[in-house]
Amino acid sequence: MAKVFDELDDPLIAFIHRQHLFFVASAPDAHDGLINLSPKGRPGLAILSPRRVAYLDLVGSGIETTAHLGENGRIVVMFCAFEGPPRIVRLHGRGEAIEPADERWDGLAQHFPQHDGARAIICIDLLRISDSCGYGVPRFDYLGERDQLDRWVEKKGPDGLIRYQEENNRHSIDGLPGLRRLSEASDSSEG
Repeated sequence: MAKVFDELDDPLIAFIHRQHLFFVASAPDAHDGLINLSPKGRPGLAILSPRRVAYLDLVGSGIETTAHLGENGRIVVMFCAFEGPPRIVRLHGRGEAIEPADERWDGLAQHFPQHDGARAIICIDLLRISDSCGYGVPRFDYLGERDQLDRWVEKKGPDGLIRYQEENNRHSIDGLPGLRRLSEASDSSEG
């Protein structure tokens, strides 16, 4: 039933692009650190090469994935079919959070629609690509995207988003550094 792939081929890429939702998991090094699992929707996953993918990380109340990637780089992305034939695809890899001030931002940002709530692009070099049956995943009907994040970002405005990220994205719940620009600003103000 399960299969391991050398790279993302055309059928896998087509499957990934049909999915409206995927999940991202990461964990800190500490044995008592909290594992994070986050659902992700639009704008989806960009295939950069057969062994490299990326997704646009939008502003949120936590910064766990970015913090974990900064510590150890470990990440897994999971897609599961809620429509059509059952299937689960997992992409294990090493990731990095690229923030807007990084010189690589513009080249990567072209793969996504512009979004005022973008705080990072998560790039992942794939180490293992696999699928499994997904027989236990129920079927769901896709009804559409939610617009609450867009309205919230618009209401906050650029200055409000900066303040929100300063309050919520400086450190992970385990105290790891979050967004680089906030951690560096904090370090320089303390020194």
